[in-house]
Amino acid sequence: MNKSLSFLITALLFATSLTAQDFSFGIKGGPSYSSGGTITGISSNGLYFDGVVEAESEITFHAGAFFEVRFGKFLLRPEFIYSTMETEFPFPTAPSIYAVDKINVPLLIGYNVWGPIDIYAGPAYQNILDASLEGTEPPDLEIVAQNTPLSGQIGIKGSFGRFELDLRYDRSLSSEENQGIDIVNADYGINRATFNDTRLNQIMLSIGFKIFDSSANPGRRKGGCYF
Repeated sequence: MNKSLSFLITALLFATSLTAQDFSFGIKGGPSYSSGGTITGISSNGLYFDGVVEAESEITFHAGAFFEVRFGKFLLRPEFIYSTMETEFPFPTAPSIYAVDKINVPLLIGYNVWGPIDIYAGPAYQNILDASLEGTEPPDLEIVAQNTPLSGQIGIKGSFGRFELDLRYDRSLSSEENQGIDIVNADYGINRATFNDTRLNQIMLSIGFKIFDSSANPGRRKGGCYF
């Protein structure tokens, strides 16, 4: 994340903490259901597979931390999340795993709809750490998994004491972009191909724990400021 974005988030957190009614921070993690990815083979005069292969979804995991400030029924919630995402391409002779590791920094705005239940949405800055497809030549071929560092998130969560249960959808805001690849035909039954869509989206189910919650420690408040 660049320095200007880091400074903006830090300034925003400082300003909101001075006027917030409640705030909390903690850790979270859980399973992720990843989906996306399309590859089309190139026949080379009919010698090789030239069909379209849609990736099958896989379950991986994510983990991170959150900070939340509340203003009545509204909330502002920045997070830091590490995600592993995978889908599997069922090629003619063997499957191939498409794997993406990324850091996500969402900035979410939410509303309390009833009791412990909040809904929220917002943008997320994402940094791809690694993206690879099994069976490519060369083996360390870099897959371009995004052409913009942004995604959008929407979800619902419930708070139960210091614990949270959170369900959200994370969708890449990148546009579809083709990439030429070469796959080991002897192993996977497909040779030269076009990676038509490298974007991955995910459904994330998290269990969170509030390390600190001001609503459970009212004695810490002094004139509306927690510091």
